[in-house]
Amino acid sequence: MSRHGKKYKDSASKIGKGDRYPLEKAVELTKDLAFTKFDETVEIAVKLGVDPRKADQNVRGSVVLPAGSGKRQRILVFAKGEKEKEAIDAGADIVGSDDLVAKISGGWLGFDRVVATPDIMGAVGKLGKILGPRGLMPNPKSGTVTFDIARVVKEIQAGKVEFRVDKSGIVHAPLGKVSFSRDKLLENAKSFLETLIKLKPASSKGQYFRSISISSSMGPGIKVDTIQAVKMAG
Repeated sequence: MSRHGKKYKDSASKIGKGDRYPLEKAVELTKDLAFTKFDETVEIAVKLGVDPRKADQNVRGSVVLPAGSGKRQRILVFAKGEKEKEAIDAGADIVGSDDLVAKISGGWLGFDRVVATPDIMGAVGKLGKILGPRGLMPNPKSGTVTFDIARVVKEIQAGKVEFRVDKSGIVHAPLGKVSFSRDKLLENAKSFLETLIKLKPASSKGQYFRSISISSSMGPGIKVDTIQAVKMAG
């Protein structure tokens, strides 16, 4: 039984088999081949030449997309005292401490991003089994464990996205929406790739960028000319 419908197959048929497109063309094709009625997310997947099993090659970070992500994020902040007020003033949606730990422990997950001050991580750490698998656990490497709450909340609102290499050595990240202009999506893609370049582990040998593909949420993956894309970003 076919896994894809007629519209997907029609879109996929317009991509040259085995072809790798310049980054600009790949972005254009992703927009042109989107076929759903909703505003799909444009996503990028990068296969890296790293071994995620090694701690020093577990690539992880964040980037503020210059053109934004196109998605409204519900931000939860774990903080107390003055930092709680700072989070509220910065526009965080949910702010608290032990009360939120108890609420999440009970199964509530009405948020998209989580930030915490370092002094409260002892309590937040109890939520590791709940937040960790969902990619929501605050982490110093991604900048979500900090006393600079206002800055981080505003960055997330402006389009900051977090990413982490998976077990297959692939990093996934959103680049915006199909409704974005080609130039905005291209700007976001270049910023993301530039960040990955900076995060290259010193212990990673050989080719760092193995492959790159771009797609909309429901559309076919479009292979990118890796050498050209890295030159643009670098």
